[in-house]
Amino acid sequence: MKKRFHIKMLALLIAMILVSGTFIAGCATRDADQSDGPANGKGNPGSNDSGQKSEKSEKNGNITLTYFWDMDSKASMTMKSYDEIACLKEAEKDTGVNIEWMHPPAGQGTEQFNLMLGSQELPDLIYWGWRDVSGGPAKAIADDSIIKLNDVIAEHAPNYQAILEANPDWKKEAVLDDGTLYMFPFIRGNEKLRISQGFQIRKDWLDRLNMEVPKTMEDWHTVLTAFRENDMNQNGDKTDELPYVSTGLGNIATFTRAWGILKGFYRNGDTVEYGPVQPEYKDFLKTMAKWYKEGLIDPDFAATDATSFDAKVTGSLAGAFYGMILGNMGRFTQSVRAKQPEFELAGAPFPIGDAGKSFGYLEPSVQSSGTAITTACKNADKAAEYLDYAYGEKGKMLFNFGIEGESYTMENGEPKYTEMVLNNPDLPVANSLIRYALSIAIGPFVQDVRYFDQVLIYPEQQQALKTWIEDSDDISLNMPPVTLTTEESQKSTNIMSEINTYVDEMTTKFIMGEESPDKFDSFVKQIKKMKGDEALKIRQDALDRYNAR
Repeated sequence: MKKRFHIKMLALLIAMILVSGTFIAGCATRDADQSDGPANGKGNPGSNDSGQKSEKSEKNGNITLTYFWDMDSKASMTMKSYDEIACLKEAEKDTGVNIEWMHPPAGQGTEQFNLMLGSQELPDLIYWGWRDVSGGPAKAIADDSIIKLNDVIAEHAPNYQAILEANPDWKKEAVLDDGTLYMFPFIRGNEKLRISQGFQIRKDWLDRLNMEVPKTMEDWHTVLTAFRENDMNQNGDKTDELPYVSTGLGNIATFTRAWGILKGFYRNGDTVEYGPVQPEYKDFLKTMAKWYKEGLIDPDFAATDATSFDAKVTGSLAGAFYGMILGNMGRFTQSVRAKQPEFELAGAPFPIGDAGKSFGYLEPSVQSSGTAITTACKNADKAAEYLDYAYGEKGKMLFNFGIEGESYTMENGEPKYTEMVLNNPDLPVANSLIRYALSIAIGPFVQDVRYFDQVLIYPEQQQALKTWIEDSDDISLNMPPVTLTTEESQKSTNIMSEINTYVDEMTTKFIMGEESPDKFDSFVKQIKKMKGDEALKIRQDALDRYNAR
C-alpha cells in the first residue's frame, strides 16, 4: 500500500513540476524499503523508518496504519520522526497498532495535504486543522476523503465517547451543525490552558523608570514614549530602542480589543460584526498612526519576520510585544537572561480603551485540529481504538507526561516531571519534553493542566497567566468554533481572501501615514463593494446554527 502511495504521489509531484516549471525542494520520495531518512531529519510522507516498520509488522503480526502529521518544529529539531516520541511508541505497543509516520517537509504540509485530497491517494489517518480547510470537514466527508465517525466512535471509542457525554460544551464544539463527528480532536482540558498569549513588556525597563505595567491605552502611550526617550538598553545610543515590535500587523491589531472590536469577525452578543467597518476601527487606526509617527512602533513592523523579531527582543531593542507565554516569554527569558541577568518580562493586561473595560480572550476547548480517519482506511475500527487510547486514563498520563520513572515520577499522587525534562543541560524544556510527551505540542488527546503548571518555570510566566485571565473584564469578542457549510465555506473563502488582502494593505498604509484617515469612509465602502456584507451574513448564519446545537 505504501509503495503504491509513494509512486502516485511522486507522479503528482512530477506533474506539478512540469506544469509550473518550479522544482519543489526536498520532495523526492523514497522507496518503501529504504529506512534512512533525509539529512534534514524532516522526511517526506511515509519515508521515515519504513523498513523498520515492515519488519516490526512481520514480527508481531499487528496491523499497520499510515498516519500523515505535519511534524511539530520542537520535535523536528532533534528527531526524524514521531516514531521517536516515547508516548507514541508506547501507544503502539499497548494498542497493537503499528504506525508508519508520514511527515511532509517543513513548510510543505499544506501543499502535500492538498495533493492527497485532490488525488484521493490517502493514508489511513490525517492530523490536520479540519475547520480551516477549503469547504470545511463537511466537504471532506462529501468528497469521500474522510469518514463520518459517529457510529465508529460509539462502537470503538468508549473513552472519547464518555468525554463527550460528560462535557456537553466540548461536544458542542466538536460536532458539525448536524451532530456529525469527524475527528479525534486536541482538547484543552482546563481554562488556564485556553489562554497562552498576551502582551509582554520589559519589566526591568519599567523598574528603571519607576513605572508600572500599563493598563490603559493612555498608560501604554506614556510607557512607550519613555522607552523611546531613554537609553533603556544602556548602549549609549538613544535612538535604537523599538518601544513596540510586531511581526506584521497581527500583534499591532491586538490593540483593537481596547475599542471592543477585532480586526476580523467578532461576536457582539449573538450578533456577528466585522471590525474594519466599525467606527472604532478608525479610532484604532488614528491611534496607531500617531504612535507610528512618534516612533513608538517599530518602523519595520510590516517586514519583520520571526527571525528578525527574535533578534530585536534578544538584542535588547524591543520594549514590548504580543506573544506566547512559552514560545516567547519562556524562551526569551531562558536564552537572554544567561547574558543579561537583569532581563525580565512581565505580562500586561489587555488594555482598557474607550470601551471602558479590558477585552481578553479564551481559545475554544476543542481545537480546530484533530485526527480524521480516511476512506482509504480498511481498519476503521482498529484506527478508532488506537486513537481512543489517548483519551483513557493511561493514555492521558502517557501523552501528557511520558514514561513514569523517566520523564516523570508520582509524588503525593501527582505527576512531577524529572530533572531530565525540566533541567536538561542540552535541551530547552520544550524540546526535552516532546521527546516523551505531546503536552507541549498538540495531538488527539486531552491536555492536562498539571503539565502547564510545571513547564511555566519562571515566576513571571505564572504572573502573566494570572494577569491575562484575571484582569480581563470580558472575553465575549471571540467567535466560537462555528462551522460553515461547503457552499458557505467556498463562497466565504472567495470573498474574504480578497477583502483580507485589501484590509491588510490599507491598514498598513493608514498606520504608516501613507493614507489619510479621511479615506476611512471610502475604505469601508470598498469592503462592502467586495461583498463584505454577504460574508458577514454567512458568519451570522453559522453562529445562529452553532447557538442552536
